[in-house]
Amino acid sequence: MNFIHFLSLILLWSCSTKTPQTTAGQEKKSDQPAVQAKPVLGIERTGEYLPLLKDKRVALVVNHTTIFPNGTHLADSLQKLGVNIKTIFAPEHGFRGMAADGAEIKDGVDTRTGLSIVSLYGKNKKPTEEQFREVDVVIFDIQDVGVRYYTYPSTMHLVMEACAEQGKKCVVLDRPNPNGHYIDGPVLDRKFASFVGMNPVPVVHGLTSGELALMINGEGWLEGKKPADLTIVPCQQYTHQTTYTLPVKPSPNLPNMQAVWLYPSICLFEPTIVSVGRGTDTQFQVIGAPNPVFGSYTFTPVEKPGAVNPPNEGKLCYGKDLRDVEAKNLGFSLKYVLDFYNKAPDKSKFYTSARYFDQLAGTDMIRKMMAEGKSEKEIRQAYAPELARYKEMRKKYVLYAD
Repeated sequence: MNFIHFLSLILLWSCSTKTPQTTAGQEKKSDQPAVQAKPVLGIERTGEYLPLLKDKRVALVVNHTTIFPNGTHLADSLQKLGVNIKTIFAPEHGFRGMAADGAEIKDGVDTRTGLSIVSLYGKNKKPTEEQFREVDVVIFDIQDVGVRYYTYPSTMHLVMEACAEQGKKCVVLDRPNPNGHYIDGPVLDRKFASFVGMNPVPVVHGLTSGELALMINGEGWLEGKKPADLTIVPCQQYTHQTTYTLPVKPSPNLPNMQAVWLYPSICLFEPTIVSVGRGTDTQFQVIGAPNPVFGSYTFTPVEKPGAVNPPNEGKLCYGKDLRDVEAKNLGFSLKYVLDFYNKAPDKSKFYTSARYFDQLAGTDMIRKMMAEGKSEKEIRQAYAPELARYKEMRKKYVLYAD
């Protein structure tokens, strides 16, 4: 079946169902089911986006998570339909999602499809004019985890920015947010903006990629404040309280849902002497450092695929096993960071990079208040006003019921 024949069938189906697409400036809330049902992903709603690709040159910003429920990758599906895919852009961890955290991703060719792969986590993180020269439409579809530290939303931001500057259409195929059931953490102060936090949102922002894209556009956060020509293909049968189990691990060191739920609280340890389990099989589910003062649970990080030269490599670490914690209901917690900081014999050496800690936190307030001996309650009270303002602003962009 060629693309034109298939597209005609899709258009017929689309007209019969009368499901509207969502565009910037015309946000449409999805109908919500009376009971929780299996979400319909944006990628599944082919009638919404295939017409946008007819006779267009297409670029995909995708990785290993860009799959239909049956496991078929979007690139494979579109190629079989005859869609004119010019380039695949790959984020951190690469197109197949196996590169280590922070590792430079190189350009190449996908052996399965024969398509060229351009890295957005190497020499440049934003598509250049040359890279977009033969592109009309850009599709972004990558599974996010709803946490500001995660770099996939930063890639989306820069792709949107390039689309706005170069007059390309940007289509976001939305996916559920596994941490979308709550909103918490300090709102990023732009003084601490970086690739691990580009926009003034809290640590756990309570948005899907599509909703965040609408916010980035609507709040004028793109450079030059020029909005992208943006279309969101929203999920159906989804609310922010829907429990969504990721079908594949979103990155090498988030191997399961326990890690995904703990990630908002545990990632703050990255620029400290404390290991988060990189180099073990329990990444982001254990925490420890080479001193018995930190706890009775022990583990030793070693180099593994996706964890090159992990922190505290080859050293016996003492700390906590968090695999049995009710992580989904834990929310964003500072208790673990505070506990380890307070137990550290030499607090001047607790941070391996104070600047990076502040970039992750989005502020230097947490680090300074920890040094002052403040409690978690006091720290939460300090960031509460800005968080409340964010929650009010967020209401303009939500596509799904809370």
